[in-house]
Amino acid sequence: MSSSAEKSIHIIGGGMAGTEAAWQAANMGVPVILHEMRPHVQTEAHKTDGLAELVCSNSFRSDDKDYNAVGLLHEEMRLLGSLQMREGAKAAVPAGGALAVDRDAFSQNVTKAIEEHPLITIERGEIAGLPPADWSNVIIATGPLTSSSLASAVRELTSEDSLAFFDAIAPIVYRESINMDIAWHQSRYDKEGPNGNGKDYINCPMDKDQYTAFIEALLAAEKTEFKEWEKNTPYFEGCMPIEVMASRGIETLRFGPMKPVGLTNPHTGIKAHGIVQLRQDNTLGTLYNIVGFQTKMKYAAQTEVFRMIPGLETAEFARLGGLHRNTFLNSPKLLDGLLRLKTQPRLRFAGQITGCEGYVESAAVGLIAGRLAACDALGITMDMPPATTALGAIIAHITGNAHADTFQPMNVNFGLFPDIQTKERGREKKKALAQRALADLAEWIKTLPPTTAAALKTAAA
Repeated sequence: MSSSAEKSIHIIGGGMAGTEAAWQAANMGVPVILHEMRPHVQTEAHKTDGLAELVCSNSFRSDDKDYNAVGLLHEEMRLLGSLQMREGAKAAVPAGGALAVDRDAFSQNVTKAIEEHPLITIERGEIAGLPPADWSNVIIATGPLTSSSLASAVRELTSEDSLAFFDAIAPIVYRESINMDIAWHQSRYDKEGPNGNGKDYINCPMDKDQYTAFIEALLAAEKTEFKEWEKNTPYFEGCMPIEVMASRGIETLRFGPMKPVGLTNPHTGIKAHGIVQLRQDNTLGTLYNIVGFQTKMKYAAQTEVFRMIPGLETAEFARLGGLHRNTFLNSPKLLDGLLRLKTQPRLRFAGQITGCEGYVESAAVGLIAGRLAACDALGITMDMPPATTALGAIIAHITGNAHADTFQPMNVNFGLFPDIQTKERGREKKKALAQRALADLAEWIKTLPPTTAAALKTAAA
């Protein structure tokens, strides 16, 4: 290996976190070698060899920077020259108040940007086991589908079993196979987002009898059988299989993904008992995913049960739902405040393997990890973002604010932010927290090392 390669930052994993970390570090003038094992070694969920492939939803969730914590995180990342937010805007599809993308266009654009960066080299192939000892500056961003060899090496190094949970994938339907004589276009409460018009979802209504029969079929359907070593693996609440939710009570789905509020059936004018929503999944509008319908049903059962949904009686599926096992670290116990492994600080972690949950959160942790690694390479320091920001709040949570004995994956939310002294409550308190966050982020940006600030100006230009 050449001396230049030895001085490079090695980033393992070409997902949202890994590509964002590579982009940030390279834009600070530090060479990066990005290692991605696909296509030589495939995962249970990926379908291509593209970087930043989205394997679950195509949504980055709310884009509302004033009242929603993930929307605030979007804005903070934009202000820091995020590759994911730049390419997400280019690949955006209508999704009400959310930011959703054409997953193929998004992955292709991220891959192209990384391939064309003069300081980033992509090396295809698995890093089996711990990175070589002469790699002094490493980011492990292998995500929830870390290869078994690397996961085993990390467990052996930390003497700590990684926690694991099942992450279920929602099915995708061909738009032309949806019966629009029954279904209709409408966003909840007719909300218009930055890329939508208030009619961004397809809605399929159920009356009480249809809803009851659907729940019974969900519960009776044949499910994926777990291996013996998987049976005690907990689910993450934010990606719960639809039939697991249904097992919690017949009304559960009516207060979750099938809630009928804010929607009016133009065909009948009758209030539905439950409503299934589908969201556009690609730019052409030919594919729609069934929102919140992650599932562990077997394929044949999925086709039969989902065609019970009014409007989907003759639905054709571009992809059926699936299930894969995710792995993450007990980060509050294992990582320091700079995302480094306490027992071996040359190894820094980023993305979902740290226990953050969600595409945007993963990329956000990658953004900070990439900048920290670049600072190490340059021999300079960087303060962490304030805990009052969305970036600071999610990182503070996974590196110490969460309890190690009860640690579970977490999306960014205002509950992770330090409280604010205000008489406002509800939405207005959220707005006050968001305003404070952006003000504090602006001050923090002023304190960034000169090379970081220069790179930020270049990225924004």
